[in-house]
Amino acid sequence: MAIRVQDSADVSPDATLGDGTSVWHLAQVREAAVLGQNCIVGRGAYVGTGVVMGDNCKLQNYALVYEPAVLEDGVFVGPAVVFTNDHYPRSIDPDGTLKRGDDWEAVGVTVRQGASIGARSVCVAPVTIGRWALVAAGSVVVRDVPDFALVAGVPAKRLRWVGRAGVPLERDADGTWVCPKTGERYIEENDRLMEAAQ
Repeated sequence: MAIRVQDSADVSPDATLGDGTSVWHLAQVREAAVLGQNCIVGRGAYVGTGVVMGDNCKLQNYALVYEPAVLEDGVFVGPAVVFTNDHYPRSIDPDGTLKRGDDWEAVGVTVRQGASIGARSVCVAPVTIGRWALVAAGSVVVRDVPDFALVAGVPAKRLRWVGRAGVPLERDADGTWVCPKTGERYIEENDRLMEAAQ
């Protein structure tokens, strides 16, 4: 499939875009960024230098994904989400001189397969969002999020478990968790959720 880049988008010639990827109006994809197949980069979104995105990822309008973020396959990043990349941000050094790119250590956000980050959330690096996790809109993530967790709030805390379909799971009589949409079963151990053996 063809790659589509709108005329108003700014895509570095050093970026790599997979087949079927679309970059929409006013978006920017920086040097050495690698986007997999069938990705969508929405209007005004920013993909930083060296950011890596897997296949079938969606960055909605005005999402800001700063390096060195890594998004695995099937990640959804909602409108106006921000991934930070600095432990202690400052514009200047204590002596008043402007800081440059090599004056700080970039730290990244990692988002595992199938996870979704809701609109206007902020993920404060370094954090990892687990597989198929769901971050509710407006959350501030300052700690790692387990696989299949639904987190919300400031700071984000786990409220429920969700399955691959993104629907909150229901507890069955035998103590397992069940997806009401797909019937998939999950087992909880030590505040972690995993797929039950089929």
